[in-house]
Amino acid sequence: QVQLVESGGGLVQAGGSLRLSCAASGSIFSINTMGWYRQAPGKEREFVAAIRWSGGSTYYADFVKGRFTISRDNPKNTVNLQMSSLKPEDTAIYYCAANRGITKGYDYWGQGTQVTVSS
Repeated sequence: QVQLVESGGGLVQAGGSLRLSCAASGSIFSINTMGWYRQAPGKEREFVAAIRWSGGSTYYADFVKGRFTISRDNPKNTVNLQMSSLKPEDTAIYYCAANRGITKGYDYWGQGTQVTVSS
């Protein structure tokens, strides 16, 4: 089992920045990919960014390219999402997820952290 705990959400004005962190614990050795998803009110959960735990390859949704950066700190078992040039439409609950590489889907999810961008 892997446990994920997000932190760093909050309220920010449009154009501002926030840094989200996800701390992983438990069976860290089983992690293949870590990702961030988000869900806005009334909308489905959508992919934001992902990073390979080994190697560090990154993947981004088109709507965050150039504004968000995902990174990992393996010794601390942490994945970060640096968000810049935030827009009101970025308002959502942001979830951290971990994939073991056995199936395409994510196997473990955090509880989420709220990000609110005011105009």
